[in-house]
Amino acid sequence: MTGKSPDERLALDSQSAIMSGLFEGSGYSYIEPDILQPADVFLDRSGEDIRQRTYVFTDPAGNELCLRPDLTVPSCRYHLEHADVATDPAKYCYVGPAFRFQRGGASRLRPREFEQVGIENFGARDRERAEAETLSLAIDAVETAGLEDYSVQVGDLGLFDAVLAGFEMPNRWRARLHHQFWRPEAFRDLLKQLTTGGGPTHGLADELSGRDVTEAQARVDELLTADNIPLVGGRTVEEIAERLHEKAADRVAEPLKPEMAEKIEAYLAIRGAPSDVFEDISKLELPGAALDRALDLFAKRFVLLSELGVDTSQFVFSAEFGYNLEYYTGHVFQIDTQGQNGPVQVVGGGRYDRLMSDLGAAETIPAVGFAVHTERLAAITGGISDD
Repeated sequence: MTGKSPDERLALDSQSAIMSGLFEGSGYSYIEPDILQPADVFLDRSGEDIRQRTYVFTDPAGNELCLRPDLTVPSCRYHLEHADVATDPAKYCYVGPAFRFQRGGASRLRPREFEQVGIENFGARDRERAEAETLSLAIDAVETAGLEDYSVQVGDLGLFDAVLAGFEMPNRWRARLHHQFWRPEAFRDLLKQLTTGGGPTHGLADELSGRDVTEAQARVDELLTADNIPLVGGRTVEEIAERLHEKAADRVAEPLKPEMAEKIEAYLAIRGAPSDVFEDISKLELPGAALDRALDLFAKRFVLLSELGVDTSQFVFSAEFGYNLEYYTGHVFQIDTQGQNGPVQVVGGGRYDRLMSDLGAAETIPAVGFAVHTERLAAITGGISDD
């Protein structure tokens, strides 16, 4: 793959200026987050797909850094470093390069260095209104840039968590199922394991059965010291002991009822018009007040979208859709269009309320945003070649 020609560069710059102008006109302040970022932030927070595609290196001082694979995390860090009060509402927009390794080689639509144009909305108290306005602005952006034919897919991790909350199980199981949400095969394996009960035999885990976490930590530390076993993979004694303690608890816990697992799988199979979600979910007879609350918020979001003039009749809801970044926590969306060789994603975004606290904020800060992949958008609208 070769670099961009002057005409292509001009087309991309013009497209980015159109969208960033729209964002600034909508009340978003333009920022330029750092390109070089601490690697651990992305390796720990972004998920397996991004971890495997992030360019990581060590600087002369021994610090592990990376070229930013997206601009959401850098924007969060920018806010925490520059805002007078981190919890106060703030709206940012940006234009800049991101970097990802491309399996199978780079191409025009999937370059190693690509430009993102996007927004991040921090601290909005009315979460559903912020989500509706964010999705509406994403649609306005791609339409203003010349995109005519596209589809919108939405998901809701809040609904998924509400489904899990309705079933009786240890909280650690809910946390593990949530963690595996982005890995369907691993999710099914875990669900099967929780349903059949027991789990693999582990001598030390069985020894720790019935002890509290503090006693488990002391026993693990004693064994590691006695046998002079080094810690590997960055795991602490506390983390090792906690995991073994969980294994011991799993072996004596009541298995998840098969009908519960079947209903969880049936929920994740739901796909169709958002207007059908309530009927589809009601047929499953899922328990829990948390689900009723999550469905009310889901409905509110679409009412607000309609008030903003967004036609949601052709949207597609997918219960298993969660986007490929693991820091998302609620409403997620993706805008796709048709390229010469199949569907092409041009926008991805959603809610990520836990990311700020993961990065050091003293409390949870509501956050929602999206990013436009400008090369893909320009290839579809004719600004650059997709060869």
